[in-house]
Amino acid sequence: MLERLGTQRLLALFAAGWLLFNFPLLALWDHDATLWGLPLFPVALFVLWAALIVVLAWAVEQGANSRSTAEPTEATTGLANGPTTAPITGPDSD
Repeated sequence: MLERLGTQRLLALFAAGWLLFNFPLLALWDHDATLWGLPLFPVALFVLWAALIVVLAWAVEQGANSRSTAEPTEATTGLANGPTTAPITGPDSD
């Protein structure tokens, strides 16, 4: 069920980003105004883009935290093959 919630959050975030960077809402920022000496339109685009990235990072981390607090299985604990004393390394560490 937690994976469905994460998928729903990511889909909602995609839809929000799609709407924010589309014509009707994007036209709200297209004025001859400045913010700290910078044109409003590029500043608004950058702020919206940065906010989208922050929310995406939060949503992905929430999903990772919910999976790590779930009950561990044999595949995640390494108990399927018995306890090991050597650290587990990747395929490139021969």
